[in-house]
Amino acid sequence: MTNIETTQGINVPEPTPQAMPGPNKKPEFNGPVEAIKYHMAQQGLTQRDLIPMIGSRSKVSEVLSGTRTLTMPMARALHRHLGVPADVLLKEQVLQPPETEMDWRRFPLTQMARRQWIATVDRPKEQAKDLIKELMRRAGHTQVPAALFRRNDRNRANAKTNPYALTAWCWQVLAQANEKDVVTERLDLEDSLGVMTEVVRLSPAPDGPLRAVEFLNRHGISVEIVRHLPGTHLDGAALQSADGRPVIGLTLRYDRVDNFWWVLLHELAHVTRHLRKSDHIFVDDLTIVADDDKELEADRWAREASIPEAIWESSEASQNPTPMAVMALAQERGIHPAIVAGRARYEHGNYRLLTQFVGSKMVRSVFEP
Repeated sequence: MTNIETTQGINVPEPTPQAMPGPNKKPEFNGPVEAIKYHMAQQGLTQRDLIPMIGSRSKVSEVLSGTRTLTMPMARALHRHLGVPADVLLKEQVLQPPETEMDWRRFPLTQMARRQWIATVDRPKEQAKDLIKELMRRAGHTQVPAALFRRNDRNRANAKTNPYALTAWCWQVLAQANEKDVVTERLDLEDSLGVMTEVVRLSPAPDGPLRAVEFLNRHGISVEIVRHLPGTHLDGAALQSADGRPVIGLTLRYDRVDNFWWVLLHELAHVTRHLRKSDHIFVDDLTIVADDDKELEADRWAREASIPEAIWESSEASQNPTPMAVMALAQERGIHPAIVAGRARYEHGNYRLLTQFVGSKMVRSVFEP
């Protein structure tokens, strides 16, 4: 087999023989990657030539190696500029995880089996690959491995985070989402602030967190409660299912009402502002101070949906956060007092303040049968 030498020093194999047509025969491809490589070979193109269509050198490399799915903008560009048939580009992709970087035995198999994420078997390390592949199948063969194992990916994650545990958690979130019925009544995600404000207005009810989750599930945004694994330091994530539906994963790591609403609104901001515009995923340890533009924007929109900055700065709860001031602002905004108290504690850097308002140990019980 010959190779096309790219400007990146990476060899891209030519399409397999079955994709090469006879004189009057239309080529048949097993999937998008094979079709792209065929058209590259026919036109004498290198990986660099695909950057305008796919987005970056790393994305081109991952698409051609089968570890990244094509987005709709990528598919449209490849069809328009490269001539790859649209029906081939839209075929379901079975992604290849970066196996050269992945040691299947390093997944927390025992803990995953205890939680029934994978089957319980004797000597699980010997069957690790098959067990994880089944979880991947349930999750829909997404790009999670490539995104979470890429060393320079800018997730809001603790430096000590175990990428195998984090990947397993993301797969389980997506697997649970895939088990739900597809919802056709969807929210207008262009109205980011409107969606987030409508959700946070459910917060005053005693079962407000449950109502918010059910509301989003009914309207096409799957929200999955999945406990974090040790070594993940994780609050939540914004992901996409194999069919493009937005999925929010929540760990309820801190069982407090104020924390629940902060995490949910932050991930909902990612869904409405960022997830539809890229194939990136967002995994968040919200105890880490954000230094990424998208994370800073998600923080800002989460605050704006609950208490707009102008209202907060002029409020008594901001200047002098007494119990009476907290209750007054919560009533004015139609939100749970825990949200006001959590904002005051953060702004003042005093987490002993207003502890009676933050709703400790009042969230998990809402979701337990």
